[in-house]
Amino acid sequence: MKRTTLLFFLFISHCCLAQQKNKGIYNNPILHADFSDPDAIRVGDDYYMVASSFNCVPGLPILHSKDLVHWKIKGYALNKLFPEKEFDKPQHGNGVWAPSIRYHNNEFYIYYPDPDNGIYLIKAKSIEGPWTEPVLVEEGKGLIDPCPLWDDNGRNYLVHAYAGSRAGFKSILVAKELNAAADKTITGAVLIYDGHDKDPTVEGPKIYKRNGYYYVFAPAGGVSTGWQIVLRSKNIYGPYERKIVMAQGTTNINGPHQGAWVQTKNEEDWFLHFQDKDAYGRIVHLQPMKWKNDWPVIGEDKDGDGTGEPVMNHAMPFNAAPASLFAIQESDEFNTASLGLQWQWQANPKEGWAFPYPEKGALRMNTVMDSTTALWKLPNLLLQKLPAEKFTATTKFLFAPKTDGEKFGFVVMGSSYAYISLVKKAGGLFITYNECIGADKGKSEEEKIIDSVPGGNSYFKLSMEKGALCLFSYSHDGIIFKEIAQRFIAKPGRWVGAKLGFFCSRLVKTNDGGYADIDWFRIEK
Repeated sequence: MKRTTLLFFLFISHCCLAQQKNKGIYNNPILHADFSDPDAIRVGDDYYMVASSFNCVPGLPILHSKDLVHWKIKGYALNKLFPEKEFDKPQHGNGVWAPSIRYHNNEFYIYYPDPDNGIYLIKAKSIEGPWTEPVLVEEGKGLIDPCPLWDDNGRNYLVHAYAGSRAGFKSILVAKELNAAADKTITGAVLIYDGHDKDPTVEGPKIYKRNGYYYVFAPAGGVSTGWQIVLRSKNIYGPYERKIVMAQGTTNINGPHQGAWVQTKNEEDWFLHFQDKDAYGRIVHLQPMKWKNDWPVIGEDKDGDGTGEPVMNHAMPFNAAPASLFAIQESDEFNTASLGLQWQWQANPKEGWAFPYPEKGALRMNTVMDSTTALWKLPNLLLQKLPAEKFTATTKFLFAPKTDGEKFGFVVMGSSYAYISLVKKAGGLFITYNECIGADKGKSEEEKIIDSVPGGNSYFKLSMEKGALCLFSYSHDGIIFKEIAQRFIAKPGRWVGAKLGFFCSRLVKTNDGGYADIDWFRIEK
């Protein structure tokens, strides 16, 4: 064999082996956590994903991956929600709805809708920020799910949908032209698709251009009962052909709902989407995607009709760069000068609600005046997403109250909620178990006093089983835990899954209340 032929053979073999090493098997969902309405891009060897965050602060999470399967929270694009005064109180289901992220002219662009105020744009030179203050691209009620396109003819466009709850109509998609800076619409809406007959509640459009076609990917039929369609046209304003490219079929992946087309460096095509899973929220799946006759087919097309079904496992995407295993942040030892990125408040936070206390290796949560009758309206809830179908979450803390009515609680929060707490009452410190069934409808909490405690370090634990069945327990030594007899089934919030976390409150106004020092919070699956 000639030397050149041998070298070529060895090179090809090396490349094949390298690719095979990157072709392990992944399982869906890739994220069993509530990252709804995902949109994603690739920049070089890096993938970035954004998701809806609604009223949670910080808002607009940015996730990072090297292989489309393993993700880690990189940061947030919004440190507070606007208008600020509006979001100083919990605004369940409002705030940041489905965003889109793009990389254009060496800048990151995120367009996001606030269904009560309009469509906003923020930009950054680096994914780490700093991000610009939000610019109102177009004011209006019910304008949702915006996605931009920088066309190859030098013009810029925006497509979006409408929320019937605000606009008074829905199930249509429109296109508008943007100015040169892509920060203002300069034309009125042009109706490009009416889904009332075939695709009710069509929403979440993502627009792309390929081989001279404009493609609009969009879910229809409802969050938990729908399907994915793709529209294509040679003209931005249509007429558009329509095709169902993925549906639930014979699988148990209901929806499947909106997401993003992403292409790897070696031109593999993939589609990220979510599945609504009730109390667990909108969990994220990754589907292979192929092009057939200039139509995308997402998932597995068993009968060859061009409509795919979601897969539960598949060979990994090609990864040209070393793929370190990323994982969504969950546990927190509270040893550093900043909170873990998994934590969000229920409203715009105020200084003093909590302080990282690295000298003690703790998070100091001060008791905050609570003038509400239920946690549904309490802004200083520090929460994170449920991390899995089954898990335990345990926390160690020291509670130091000063006045009767001061309380530290460990809560599973949703439209109904339950928590275990340590509360100061006349006569000492007591463990209580509280439930509120129908918090979103204004129902009141029911409290049961479980035990009296001497003080000092305490431990709370939550064990969650399949079906979002919750069991709370407590301990004085971290070894022997006493279970609360009552069981609770977690419920989703408004457009979000149930969440888990802490609050620290008091009933009286004083110039110096008590506090809880949280030593650590640990998730086990």
